[in-house]
Amino acid sequence: MPWLRTAALSLNLHAGVHREPTHLGGLSGMVCEMIQRGAGQYSSRDLVAAQDNLGIDRNSGVSTAFVSFGAAMPSESLQAAISLYADIARNPHLPQDQLDDARMMAVQELRAMEDEPTHRVMRRLRELHYGERLGRSNYGTETGIQDITQEDIRDFYQTNYHATGGILSIAGKVDAAQAIDWAEAAFGDWRTGKLEDLPSPTGAAKYEHFESASSQTHIGFAFDAVPYSHPEYFKLRAGMGILSDGMSSRLFDRVREKRGLCYTVTASCHSLKNGGGVFGYAGTTPERAQETLDVTIHEIESLLDDLESSELERWKVRIESGLIMEQESSASRASSMASDFYQLGRPMTTAELETLIESLTLDDIRDYWSANPPKDYRIVTLGPNPLTIPESSESTAV
Repeated sequence: MPWLRTAALSLNLHAGVHREPTHLGGLSGMVCEMIQRGAGQYSSRDLVAAQDNLGIDRNSGVSTAFVSFGAAMPSESLQAAISLYADIARNPHLPQDQLDDARMMAVQELRAMEDEPTHRVMRRLRELHYGERLGRSNYGTETGIQDITQEDIRDFYQTNYHATGGILSIAGKVDAAQAIDWAEAAFGDWRTGKLEDLPSPTGAAKYEHFESASSQTHIGFAFDAVPYSHPEYFKLRAGMGILSDGMSSRLFDRVREKRGLCYTVTASCHSLKNGGGVFGYAGTTPERAQETLDVTIHEIESLLDDLESSELERWKVRIESGLIMEQESSASRASSMASDFYQLGRPMTTAELETLIESLTLDDIRDYWSANPPKDYRIVTLGPNPLTIPESSESTAV
């Protein structure tokens, strides 16, 4: 991306949530935090200063499969940044005297999220959809976080932080050959290790209700769908775009605007490497909750009844606008390349993606949705009263 003045890297290692022991929920996130508290020649404070001196805008976090580190910077800082992140990944201090500080931060973050009803609903929905292991929360559990020891930190690091399966993507104003040389120098002799495949999803149709004396009802729903790596994924994505992509989409227009049933409603695709789904959320009042759920499900299931070419064209314009904006962000491009490489085995070029999007037709949407109709819903609600749900879902109130 030679027109930019920035460069970005995304480093992804197979040290995600699914590798945690069941009783130590939150361990992957704690290790992610601890390895950034000093590495190589840098103390914890010096490491932060070094990143700031290079002008690095940084982020990190864990997902089901990965721990990820992202960094965007002026392009002239890239070589030093690659070396710095190699130190973080390969030579962390893991200072024992900072373990309690990291633990306190993890517990505070978890409690803040637990106090948010939307997060509580969607976290449980993910567990129902993917199963106990793949559906684990990235934030862990308070019991698990409190039980983590320094030995657990070091064992998880030694077992899961290594070169095997790792992905380093770089985008922006860079010379590719030079960047590869820098990466080779920084990571080329890193040790390898064992790589465990993701288990298969084990979710099933179910309904759970969390009783809460609230003036709102929160509704989460999900159903099976093909993952990003599937050849028909973009047929699914186009249908979901018509349903819930922008203020002109059907769910926003027909559920929120025309009927005034809720203050927000949305649905989107989610993918793991070996499974996927559509996840949706609606927030409303207890009095309108049942109708909100009924109308939302009806709109999803009746997508094919009145498809119009203008809806598909409008979605294409939105997607292409997003691709144009990505061309102005080295960080977005680095992140999407890493995701593509993991899901597809190769990065998808912007031109290839544009061609694929432009080629989609209403018949493509009809073909996918006819062969893969939404069913076997996972539904979670939080509010004063449980709702009546589709017959394919099993009911459990908690």
